[in-house]
Amino acid sequence: MFTLIHQDKNSKARLGKLVTAHGSIDTPVFMPVGTQGTVKAVSPQELKAAGAGIILSNAYHLFLRPGLEIIKKAGGLHNFMSWDAAILTDSGGYQIFSLALLREICDQGVEFQSHIDGTRHKLTPEDVIAIQRDLGADIIMPLDECLHYPAGRAQAEIAMKRTIDWARRSKSAHSRIKEYGLPVTNDGLLFGIVQGATYEDLRLDCAAALAEIEFDGYAVGGVSVGEPKDLSYNIAALTAGALPQDKPRYLMGVGMPQDIIRAVEAGYDMFDCVVPTRYGRNGTAFTSYGKLTVRNAAFAEDFRPLDADCDCDTCTNFSRAYLRHLFNAEEILGLRLLSLHNVHFFLKMMEGVRKAIAGDKFVEFKKEFLNKYEK
Repeated sequence: MFTLIHQDKNSKARLGKLVTAHGSIDTPVFMPVGTQGTVKAVSPQELKAAGAGIILSNAYHLFLRPGLEIIKKAGGLHNFMSWDAAILTDSGGYQIFSLALLREICDQGVEFQSHIDGTRHKLTPEDVIAIQRDLGADIIMPLDECLHYPAGRAQAEIAMKRTIDWARRSKSAHSRIKEYGLPVTNDGLLFGIVQGATYEDLRLDCAAALAEIEFDGYAVGGVSVGEPKDLSYNIAALTAGALPQDKPRYLMGVGMPQDIIRAVEAGYDMFDCVVPTRYGRNGTAFTSYGKLTVRNAAFAEDFRPLDADCDCDTCTNFSRAYLRHLFNAEEILGLRLLSLHNVHFFLKMMEGVRKAIAGDKFVEFKKEFLNKYEK
């Protein structure tokens, strides 16, 4: 489960260890996103070498393609994608509300039309738990209702209450002893998800209700859906303080380096985002001194590494000039090398975060990191 090892003396930053069926994870941790069973442009072996101990996949996408039967025949998602470390699967609630062509939401569950082939599907909270157990997930997220910003209070309250009801039903379904045909026993840890849009009292009410139900961990969703940064941070910080101290806290979908650092300071333990690989595929690298766009003409004869402080394979072996050439020539190697570097940068950043917390120096680390990164 989760052990809180140490809290920084000068902030709410926490050091912990989360034990799953596929290994233990030191927190705070960043989880690279492998939505469809792959972290785009980066192999499982490269992820391991970079220090990843957990990735995120998405139940909605995998349910639609390739489908559960194929993954079950492969022996579960770990075998299917050749990944022997931990996997957290997102329920797909956000994707249903944002990607599905047509959707209907009621207290019973959701009905939606696939964005891939138009087929219609109905899913209850119980179905979503079963899907993730079929996948063999180490950490399971329940179905929740996520609203885009801005959301009216009445709408936000309905979605929040529905999320609590679905969480309660998910906990009940997860607790039942069932056999789903996998060759290994892995029921997965179950997290609850706090919703409530930008309304502080709704967030606090939802956090209290989920804590009463008791989950293995708690996630905060709906804080990166278009709202202003300050509002997002304030809601996230408020909610973190209302969650149990002895359970991991997961801030969903927040992934810019400066935002992660500030969320760690507020007491969060887990993060995920598509940012590292998405930016990498588009020619942007994250470095100790901020973002760098390699397509720029200024790098045509720049033979330095992307980041002199980075020891990843990209920075060790290739120059900015070469990477610029790859992108301008539309060579696939360019987006692979930048994606690999970005994943490495995020994981090494979290390694530095953990070291700073252990030495009660997180505030100094934050100041030094942001002074360089945001200069």
